[in-house]
Amino acid sequence: MPESHPEPVGTEDVLAASTETRPGSHPEAATPAKKPVKARKSPWNRGRDKAIAAGLVVAVLVGAAVVWLTSDSRATVSETAAAAPTLPDAPTEVPGTLTELWQAPSAATPVPVAEGTAVVTGQGGEVAGRDPMTGEVRWRYARDLPLCTISGVWSKAVALFHKDRNCSEVTQLDPGTGKRTALRNGDAELGTQLVDDGSHVTTTGKKLLNTWRDDLVRSVEYGEVPALVNPGKQPRTGCVFSSVAAGSGKVGVVEQCPEDPADRLTLMKSTPKESDQPEVSYSSVTAGRSVRLLAISGDSTAIALPEQNLLVIYDQDGNQRTAYPLELPAADVAAPQGPVQPVTRGTRAFYWFTGSKTMALARDNLSPQWTLNGTLGPAAGFAGQLVVPIPGGLAVIDETTGRTLRTIGVDRHGYTGPVRLASIGPVLLEQRGDTLAALR
Repeated sequence: MPESHPEPVGTEDVLAASTETRPGSHPEAATPAKKPVKARKSPWNRGRDKAIAAGLVVAVLVGAAVVWLTSDSRATVSETAAAAPTLPDAPTEVPGTLTELWQAPSAATPVPVAEGTAVVTGQGGEVAGRDPMTGEVRWRYARDLPLCTISGVWSKAVALFHKDRNCSEVTQLDPGTGKRTALRNGDAELGTQLVDDGSHVTTTGKKLLNTWRDDLVRSVEYGEVPALVNPGKQPRTGCVFSSVAAGSGKVGVVEQCPEDPADRLTLMKSTPKESDQPEVSYSSVTAGRSVRLLAISGDSTAIALPEQNLLVIYDQDGNQRTAYPLELPAADVAAPQGPVQPVTRGTRAFYWFTGSKTMALARDNLSPQWTLNGTLGPAAGFAGQLVVPIPGGLAVIDETTGRTLRTIGVDRHGYTGPVRLASIGPVLLEQRGDTLAALR
């Protein structure tokens, strides 16, 4: 295209008047030629204007530097990895001996997180994806913020970081590569844990619960909602939450409300029509205090009443269907409880660790099946069998009767507290307090 040449800014083109005499005109009356007009000076040629422009440029550069220095991107370390190799198959039965392969600090995982081909640990502000066989760190995701908790759900690792006085930064990571797959800001309280029903995950809290779907979009919030826009949509105010569980598309919570004579059990849908208006299936006042919510399965919900030594099953309408004696030791009743009970899901049952024994509850109606005394945690599946942590090792259990088939010694290096189990391929994982250990 031909180039166009604009006229210089600040000049005028002036045509001199013609000196020809038109018919009927008088030569002496001809208009004299105008003098050329001097070009106008640019308003930006003055020294003061140049200084202002330079100052603006400097301000923009400084602002950009401040944004970079304080940005989440600069404060994030993301070292991803290629897809991990396939793990060896699990043995056909639990081996007669187990040797510790490795251990790592992991205070942010209440239970072992094993997803895909990786074991995920969390310490300080760093999430690490490890090789299950060696413990070698394959990928890292680190923030300049402390971790609140990590959980495995949707075949992903979900990590919450402490920011703005609560656990508000939520990150979803691919466990095989460490690549970030979703990010959101939430309102989870300090001390939160995550519970899931397989399709949704819920954060625990004393005043607020948040439930998210697999892209971390919130599906429901329950309790004292911050920055409330539409008042009157929460069913109750002024209650404190103590125990939370999820299952079968529902979220359950035990509440202490000022007007109630005992603890209240509330069940709501994970996916209501509006995220700020919970759809409560039922809310029933129980028969006691210090109630522990154990499991939700189909139309059944199981709670423990420690002070009455009862296991109570509720139906889909919030009516008490059955009750069973518990016979809990005084130490189990008095032990402080967190927001999530130590319960695992198996193919046939839920397994609840009371503090000194492990109890199996049937998957279909949550009725008690068997109890194993003298345990350190709930049961887990490994190598096609059921194993339960016991002092000094593991017990291999008949899943139907709870009978101990055999025991295996495990050196826990002096650790005697509760143990949570998980498995990945041929590796059995033990969460021992703030330490994760791998056995084979």
